[in-house]
Amino acid sequence: MTNNSIDAVPSADIFAPDFLIDNVGAPFIMGVAVGYFAKKMLFAALFLGGAAIVLLFAGEYYGITEISDINLQQAANTATVVAKKSGVFLVERLSRITSKGVSAAGGFFVGFKLG
Repeated sequence: MTNNSIDAVPSADIFAPDFLIDNVGAPFIMGVAVGYFAKKMLFAALFLGGAAIVLLFAGEYYGITEISDINLQQAANTATVVAKKSGVFLVERLSRITSKGVSAAGGFFVGFKLG
């Protein structure tokens, strides 16, 4: 007699290359790419925002415009809130890629650090 028993629960080898690439490798790489891009875009936005403020200051110096310090601070606070919301959105979206979401979110933070 042969024993043809079939496992009711398939064994999941968590160290199998297919499992690691699908659940850890690819989401991590996507997270790194998104984090790197997010940091570079943040730098570009800060550069352009700083250039705009310097141009406003120069315009005020030459009498072309008049700038209210309160309005300038409110605009900076609004920009800060928007930047925080977009960062939270990206991390939350990356967390939905895998069942645990750890590798993609971790990749985001690594990419943000590298950027």
